[in-house]
Amino acid sequence: MTGKVMDLRDVLSPDLLATKITEKWVQFETLRQNWKVEKEEIRRYVYATDTNYTPNRHNPWKNRTTIPKLCQIRDNLYSNYTATLFPKRKWLEWQANEKDSNSVAKRDAIVNYMSWCVEQPTFKQEMDKLILDYLDFGNCFGTVEWVDQRVLLQDGKTQAGFVGPAIRRINPLDIVMNPTAENFIQSPKIVRSIISLGELREFLQRMSNSDDTEEVQRLYDYLLKIRFHARTFQGDWIQRDRLYAMDGFTSFRAYLLQDYVEILTFYGDWYDDINDHFEKNRVITVIDRHVLIGNKPNSSFFGYPPIFHATWRKRQDNLWGMGPLDNLIGMQYRLDHIENQKADTGDMANFPVQKIKGFVEDYVWQPGEKIFIGDEGDVEVVQPEINYQNMDFDLQRYVSTMEEMAGAPKEAMGFRSPGEKTAYEVQRLENAASRIYQNKINQFEEFLENLMNAMLEMSRRQMTGTVAIRVFDDEFKVASFQQLSVEDITGVGRIKPVAARHFAEQAQLVQNLTNLTSSGLWQTVQPHFSGIKLAKILEDVFDLKDFEVVTPFVALSEQAEGQMQSRALQEQMIKQAGTATGMGSDYDLDAAQGAKPSTTPFELKRQPPGNAEPGGMLGTQ
Repeated sequence: MTGKVMDLRDVLSPDLLATKITEKWVQFETLRQNWKVEKEEIRRYVYATDTNYTPNRHNPWKNRTTIPKLCQIRDNLYSNYTATLFPKRKWLEWQANEKDSNSVAKRDAIVNYMSWCVEQPTFKQEMDKLILDYLDFGNCFGTVEWVDQRVLLQDGKTQAGFVGPAIRRINPLDIVMNPTAENFIQSPKIVRSIISLGELREFLQRMSNSDDTEEVQRLYDYLLKIRFHARTFQGDWIQRDRLYAMDGFTSFRAYLLQDYVEILTFYGDWYDDINDHFEKNRVITVIDRHVLIGNKPNSSFFGYPPIFHATWRKRQDNLWGMGPLDNLIGMQYRLDHIENQKADTGDMANFPVQKIKGFVEDYVWQPGEKIFIGDEGDVEVVQPEINYQNMDFDLQRYVSTMEEMAGAPKEAMGFRSPGEKTAYEVQRLENAASRIYQNKINQFEEFLENLMNAMLEMSRRQMTGTVAIRVFDDEFKVASFQQLSVEDITGVGRIKPVAARHFAEQAQLVQNLTNLTSSGLWQTVQPHFSGIKLAKILEDVFDLKDFEVVTPFVALSEQAEGQMQSRALQEQMIKQAGTATGMGSDYDLDAAQGAKPSTTPFELKRQPPGNAEPGGMLGTQ
């Protein structure tokens, strides 16, 4: 029967530029299939509960235990990275590149605004995802977006909400690039995202203006129409090329049956070889891999898309980096292999194999069991040769080696290496052992610095009017609100997370100064050291600027004030000691009559008890 088979191209109207963008996505996605398989294996080991969920399930062992060493290394690195990247509340600093941008008001305005942005809950959530991508995939991708969380109420009023820049994590599986490019910024990139039809409606309205409302409505109606055809067409759909092989769906028709829309966004330079036309720094958006909905220049002041990339272990001539767990998969396999081999061998020792010779009646293998055998029959236990000590040594050796290979020294876990050491030796060994770890932190921090400056750049483009931010005063422990405009946060310079970058360097600086002042060399060089400058160094290292504890010679004025307070208290005590008590003593009587007492209170206290006169009064000598 004819008419039951329908070609997709009878329903769809593919755009030529959209088709080329899709072909590029499929090409780059196909070339990294081996990399995706490797990452899937790592994630299986990280979240495995036994070897049945890993490639180790093919081993001929009855026991299926997995030692979650990869998962422990991942959690250890994640916790230490988080603690090192954000060691204190204020970890941002504005570094101006010109005189006008270096004023105190400008610096405080920019730092307070960025601190207010990063204190939003979404920032911490996205940073956690980026750090985990950095560990799981060895590659993390991030960008920035403008967020408006205000809600329009029924009475026409607007409910307050956060309005400003925010970090958005890009899943490494949802972005492709040219890995042979010189650097990530110059490489063309395609980002894939899945949104619902409702989100698509809002997305199209946001991209359009009042002049093309009808065109947007026609596009939306067209996307609904092809989904209606997919639901109602009675027959088979033919996929003629891989253009419509949607990632994550079994077929293009199955994709259309869902209430989701795939968006491919191209960032970079584009050359149209058919029309011999070159377009630089473009943002091209494609829906359903065949409909072009946007082709506009990138609006960022940077001159390149605000998408940034960090790799854990850099590859030469390849932008896709390696992760800390990539080289440890084989050792994790070996760990599980030895552990299950050891367990199976132990089971064989406790429940040994029985060798039966001749005729033996059926019996139950248990204590006290009687075995009846015939002529020339025999039952013998086969005991395997077991050396548990070597197996335990191999396990411990692999565990220690994996920890060191991941760049996480033992001191990072709270364990000290063997041997007695002085404090200086411990500090020196920790600094040397954590160099790989600190290097990986610095790489991620450069990525974070780019994101922070992209957030500030987007604020300069998107902010309208003034915004009220919350500022917390550490000295007086009160919160105030500051009104900022675009001019207040506009300057020539960069935001830098310096507190995290110099975390280990500052600890080493304090240790070196401590060793210098306690050595014999200090007596020789002390006259050439400025005490005020050293105090400023410690103020910066310990982050005490907000408390204003360092002021030149403030200790001298405080000591003078303390002495004045001490003398005032002594005078007050003397007056209290010379006040009449009303007990009827000669001293009180003479004082009441205006006569000069014969003995002062201090002289009374110095009289020995033997000079006491009748009546209990102390006399003079």
